[in-house]
Amino acid sequence: CFFFFLLLLYSYGMTTLSVHEYAKGTLAKLGLEQTDVTKLQTGGPDGDLGSNEILISYDNTTSIVDGSGVIHDPSGLNRDELSRLATERVMIEDFDVKQLGEGGFRVLVAENDVTLPNGDVISNGANFRNNFHTNPLAKADLFVPCGGRPESINASNVEDLFDSETGECHFKYLIEGANLFVTADARATLEDRGVILFKDASTNKGGVTSSSMEVLAALSMTDEEFDIHMRVPTNKPEDAPQFYKDYVKEIVEIVKNNAKSEFEVLWKEHEESGIPRHRLTDILSERINELNVSVQSSTLWDDKLIRKRVLAKAFPKKLQQQIGLDELMTRLP
Repeated sequence: CFFFFLLLLYSYGMTTLSVHEYAKGTLAKLGLEQTDVTKLQTGGPDGDLGSNEILISYDNTTSIVDGSGVIHDPSGLNRDELSRLATERVMIEDFDVKQLGEGGFRVLVAENDVTLPNGDVISNGANFRNNFHTNPLAKADLFVPCGGRPESINASNVEDLFDSETGECHFKYLIEGANLFVTADARATLEDRGVILFKDASTNKGGVTSSSMEVLAALSMTDEEFDIHMRVPTNKPEDAPQFYKDYVKEIVEIVKNNAKSEFEVLWKEHEESGIPRHRLTDILSERINELNVSVQSSTLWDDKLIRKRVLAKAFPKKLQQQIGLDELMTRLP
């Protein structure tokens, strides 16, 4: 079962799907095309979130920061080369630097005293990597953290993200993919000063959603059924049973639709109330938890008709077709 969970999450990029819906939604609201938008990404092509973000996006990525260092091209990193790295799951240290344009560079963490095309000298590659997101060279329309250290943007360095002369932030839009990359006080500063920001607790729910569906499938089937319908004999998705493939397709749509729905709610509520988006995520989470507790403490479960109608909407259709709704209600705890 555990191998199935990993394959579903990583091969199909469930977390990335929801993160990307927030990026697409933001750009659509503003009438922007991905190809016209520059992007900084932390978390490289070797990571699950980072590799899938590269593969499903078609923006103009100008900088990527990962465990091996920093790569930057003001005219946009070669998309074919990025896709190659993401497919092979290797770091930007394997990027073919011949593909860099004028003004482009790569600085690895083990390198010291590197002179950049603009004349700046990088004395320590590791420090440069760790703080590159605060460097003016990292400026881009969109910032999608797909990896990195927790609290990389915090109260002590958030001011470094703003131009000292114009007061403008290096990034117009920040979609948090990685958990805890931005602290609460830094979020407040960024939103107060005009950055469109969506918090991790909303954006990366795709992984949580798919995990719950994975566990649901495991609990719903006998060992024999699971072996037939869900066990993948290799680490290749194409070798999966047909039910597995169909189930994945349905979960992909559920993840995307959930992300779109929550994005629309947050966008609309912010426009109407002016409450910062990161606070709206907290309010929404609180309401969901309150509703959960209220339902559990009510007598709704005892009403068999309501129970059946709700579960018919909650259970994936493919699972209901395979097992049957009545049988699912009998088997599941």
